[in-house]
Amino acid sequence: MSRRLAVLALALGLAVPVAARADADGVTVTPRFAHELANVPGQRLSAVEVEVAPGATPAPHHHAGSVYVYVLAGTIRLGLGGEEPKLYHAGDSFFEPPGSTHAVSDNPSKTEPARLLAVFVAPDRAQLTIPGAAK
Repeated sequence: MSRRLAVLALALGLAVPVAARADADGVTVTPRFAHELANVPGQRLSAVEVEVAPGATPAPHHHAGSVYVYVLAGTIRLGLGGEEPKLYHAGDSFFEPPGSTHAVSDNPSKTEPARLLAVFVAPDRAQLTIPGAAK
């Protein structure tokens, strides 16, 4: 992010983290936006871009709060809890209720990455992605 854009974001009161985080499962997460929700004290709206490498199979995990996901590119196969996995393609979207465990969340393509925009409403300062099943 340019210095000018960072200053503008701070002046507008927006938290726009720029560091991408890649993990061993072939997933790169780039924070895009975060802001406290004035009308819902203690809650924060956060958006992250997620890239899942071709053929990647991330470990089971769950998320804090509610999540809306829009598939920007590629295809993702998702099975929440005990549900049968479904394919979501570019242009598709889905909702994850709080505490939903991603038993399956992989990229079935061997050649193309999948890119997602995930928008969270979760407690302020919560860890957005938690390894393992929800308790």
